[in-house]
Amino acid sequence: MEELNCETVFHLPVLGAISESVVVTWIIMAVLVIASILLTRNLRVENPGKVQIALEAAIGWAQDFFEGIIGKENRKYTPYLITIILYLAAANTIAPLCGFKPPTKDLNVTAALAIMSMFVIEFSGIRKNGVVHWVKHFARPVPIVAPIMVLEIVIRPLSLCMRLFGNMLAGFVVLELLKCFVPLIIPIPVSFYFDIFDGLLQAYVFVFLTAIFMTEEME
Repeated sequence: MEELNCETVFHLPVLGAISESVVVTWIIMAVLVIASILLTRNLRVENPGKVQIALEAAIGWAQDFFEGIIGKENRKYTPYLITIILYLAAANTIAPLCGFKPPTKDLNVTAALAIMSMFVIEFSGIRKNGVVHWVKHFARPVPIVAPIMVLEIVIRPLSLCMRLFGNMLAGFVVLELLKCFVPLIIPIPVSFYFDIFDGLLQAYVFVFLTAIFMTEEME
């Protein structure tokens, strides 16, 4: 329980108490921004370097993947999805790599990500089909289902939030139990699975479901 609790790192006059998960998120944001600036300097059209080729291949793959789900006409949402998967990949794997507590073990962080995705999902449907169509779809196929359709707006982000938080929490608990009851050498491959592979898998699942929900909303 001590490991799961988010300790207050420091206080700010306006923002108040700043938790550990917020500070680690700031660190991840700073690293991603600095890495983006450094890796995108001196881009060339002719004779690109190996780093540029690798970056273009990765970004191209991500764009093709998300456009295959939401459609090429909705490619403007791809940068958001790529940003979220980069953040989640860094947040979920930061424990074994840097020793920080993953911010996704804080329910507030996963809830904030889910709420952001909820707004993007609903906005995509409104922008694609208009406000009138968005309001009318709550009464389809029959008006009696309207309360359930409205409730779905909350259920979607709640499922994203609890799935991400639950999987990260479960992996943490299993790993801690193994450290207590088995020799030290055994948890190493298990740690690789839960801290790295499962962390990357949960990042993929989160953005994949967000893209699926966006597609359903726009249709």
